[in-house]
Amino acid sequence: MPTHSPVNESIGPRELTVMMSSLMALNALAIDAMLPAFPAMVRGLGLSEPNHIQYIISIFLAGTGIGALIYGPLSDRYGRKPILLIAVMGSAIASLACSFAPDFEIMMIMRFVHGLLAAAMGVLVISVIRDQFEGDAMARRMSTIFLIFMIVPIIAPTIGQLVLFFAGWRVIFDLMACMAVAAAIWVYLRLPETLAPENVIPIQPKALAKAWKVVVLNRNAAGYMIGAGITQGALFGYLNSSQQMFDKVFNAADFFTIGFAIIAIGIAMSNFTNSRIVERFGARRVSQTALLTFIALGALQLLAARFAPTSLPIFLILLTGNVAMIGFIGSNFSSIAMSPFGHVAGAASSFQTFVRTALAASLGAIIGQQFDGTVYPVAFGFLCCGLVALSLVLWCEKGKLFTRPGTTQPLPVIPRN
Repeated sequence: MPTHSPVNESIGPRELTVMMSSLMALNALAIDAMLPAFPAMVRGLGLSEPNHIQYIISIFLAGTGIGALIYGPLSDRYGRKPILLIAVMGSAIASLACSFAPDFEIMMIMRFVHGLLAAAMGVLVISVIRDQFEGDAMARRMSTIFLIFMIVPIIAPTIGQLVLFFAGWRVIFDLMACMAVAAAIWVYLRLPETLAPENVIPIQPKALAKAWKVVVLNRNAAGYMIGAGITQGALFGYLNSSQQMFDKVFNAADFFTIGFAIIAIGIAMSNFTNSRIVERFGARRVSQTALLTFIALGALQLLAARFAPTSLPIFLILLTGNVAMIGFIGSNFSSIAMSPFGHVAGAASSFQTFVRTALAASLGAIIGQQFDGTVYPVAFGFLCCGLVALSLVLWCEKGKLFTRPGTTQPLPVIPRN
């Protein structure tokens, strides 16, 4: 049984936040650092259809979605730290294996395995934070984590581009492996076990199914969980086709890393702002306001795709604003969906991460594969995803927006044996 060391007696909340951010940043690096390398990877892996290179991202996300179901129950039984260490070291090995993939088929298998192992970073970061905080306090920490995490998309394509200046695209995977090893050493030396002994849950399929059932049947948890996945799907649709849009639509392939950074700065700033205002105004008020803005900007994107289809400045302004809204939506929706589940944080986080990632990866792949040399598919995707997410929020809140409930819904007790 793991021993529980309160964070304030060991590494402190600030270092914990930075550590958790670094772990999540490994996943962002695994997606964004390789975007500038897409043309070289198309040639190097012998692809005849350029859109297929997007599956390098989609298959990784599919792995993280499926892997999310594994690590919550394991960490609820054996503790957060040992499972995290095994997964981070495994992801380093898988990343190294990707650098040696001889063809596209082997690359896809290795990327799936990489995602399967990297899933632990997303699930267990949320579980560790939920072990220590709840409600708006949790939302603040999660927003701070997402802020640090979002620095990576700002610089990751530039890192990838720098690697390409001096070496081949395979070295990008070697670099990711080295960073994972460094993170594992930090976790081993400094992270205490945050799972309290009284919250240890044996791995029993029946009890696990009951935990998932409680999540699904909780109106707010289910709605906000699905809504978060859908809005993130719009973001993944943009990520999948981002390099192609800069190259084929705007004839600005050399500007890609700068343009990508500009858009990423928007979501980083929104996460920073959210971390400062969410405890004052509440996660619901902030995220719902952002969602309405997200829809309005999506409509403007669609108009711009029709009347100014090749204007890079308009594209950057609207997309930066819309991606920024995801900074307010993602962490707050996730915090609302997790609030009732302190007693089964691992299982709940696992299941919710699986649903969010599966939805986002599927929608992102669908949107990305629609790329036809225009920005219309991405603009249409943002608007549709926003409208569906709003419908879910209205269902959760029974038609009332901008509320701030003082308590969470009571939940049935889930047996531990």
